[in-house]
Formats: sequence, C-alpha cells, structure tokens
Amino acid sequence: MTGVTASPHVPTDALDLTSGGRIPLLGFGTWRLRGSGAREAVASALEVGYRHLDTATMYGNEREVGSALAGSGLARDDVFVTTKLPAEAAGRVRATIEQSLDLLGLDAVDLWLVHWPPGGAAPHVWEQVVAARSDGLARAVGVSNYSLDQVDELTAATGTTPEVNQVKWAPALHDQRVLDGHRERGVVLEGYSPLRAGRLDAAAISDAAQRHGVTPAQVVLRWHLQHDVVVIPKSSHPDRIAANADLGGFHLDEEEMGALDALGG
Repeated sequence: MTGVTASPHVPTDALDLTSGGRIPLLGFGTWRLRGSGAREAVASALEVGYRHLDTATMYGNEREVGSALAGSGLARDDVFVTTKLPAEAAGRVRATIEQSLDLLGLDAVDLWLVHWPPGGAAPHVWEQVVAARSDGLARAVGVSNYSLDQVDELTAATGTTPEVNQVKWAPALHDQRVLDGHRERGVVLEGYSPLRAGRLDAAAISDAAQRHGVTPAQVVLRWHLQHDVVVIPKSSHPDRIAANADLGGFHLDEEEMGALDALGG
C-alpha cells in the first residue's frame, strides 16, 4: 500500500455492456507508465478507489499492472481490466491475448480492444477477437480509434457489433453526432487523453472549477461522467491520482454542461 488517503467521493457509476457485464465510468489509464513507476501508480489508484484499469500490449506494462492488482488484496471481480491488441499483431491475435493474460496474471480480461484499425476495419481480425470472447479469454470485446463507418463495417461483415469504442475525447473534441451515433448502435463510448486533449484554461472550464471549488481537471472528468462517457485519466503522482477520482461531490448544471459542449465547436 502507498499510504494515499482514500477519496471520499469516488464515483461508482457503470454502464451495461451487451455481453452482460458492466464497465465503470471512471477508469485509470496507464499509457507511458513503465516499470516500478507503473506498478506504484496502479497500486495508488486501486487504494484510492479506482476499480477500472486500462492497459495495452503496446504500453509494455501489463506485468506491472497485474502485479499491482495481485498485491491490492481486492477480489478479481471487483476490478475491471482492459487491454488492447496492437494493429501490428493482427496476424497473431490468439497468441497476443494469451500473452497479455500471462503477463497480467489473469484467466480473462474484462475488455479486449483492437487498439487501432489494422489497415482498415479488418473484419477478419475482429472475428478472431470475438472468438476470444467466446472462448472465455475476454468477457467483452471492442475497438479503439475506429470511425462509426468502420464500426458499421464490422457489424455488417460479422453480425457482431463492438461493445466499446475507445477514442480521444474531451470538451474541445465534443461532437454530439458522434456520441449519439454510438448510443444508437449500442456501443459504449470511452474517452482517452481527456486532459491532454482538452483546453483546461478555457473560461467555461475554469469558471465552473471556481464555482464548485474543484480543479479544471475535475470539471473535465465530471463532464465525461455526466455524458455517460467512460473516461480514463492517467497520472503518476499520488495526489493527482486521488484528485482525479474525487468526482462524486459536485455536479455540473445544464448551463455548465452546455458551455463545455460548445468548446467542441
């Protein structure tokens, strides 16, 4: 344990997945976290109250994420774990998920995503990902960085729609048509780089932060949650890890949400 004081306002909201599971709206991202720093950051996140961890084969930290999870004392089913298939591994789909599970120390991940379209939507790759779900290696499957047209291509070719699409998302990138399009298809939208891709100095964000006595980052993350968009902030600093999870003690009103939406143009 890291000695981080648990946040009293960690949201526990989750969304239903078509396979029957539930994905927590708040997750902890691990991009660029490596070695002991990755293990310590994930341990801090779990101690604070995050119950959703996001990693990927290309991050090179699956072993550390798994180690932190194993050392947390939490029951396996209490933590939702996502990893991803890199586009360059499209020719060795089964071997890649088996290696990920070995590094994570798990029998199955809660969500396995195709990290990037491998030279297009690639239904033949998607079929193998779906097969991994059928074989119990992943409880849910989805994609990342896919357009809605590519999602539709997978559905048309295979009869199976991705359960999740993870894309870069922030107030400055907000597009209601994209959000509505995912909902119409029954696809959960998940946002990465919520703080890096945003404009934390925008007046709509800073004004809301001042009114609620929170940080601009907390406003942006709360905005995701109120849109039912899964969000996975990342930090290696225990204080920021805790602050990014402390989102349950305030609520953005309709005017504030509209002002943040408008940042997307």
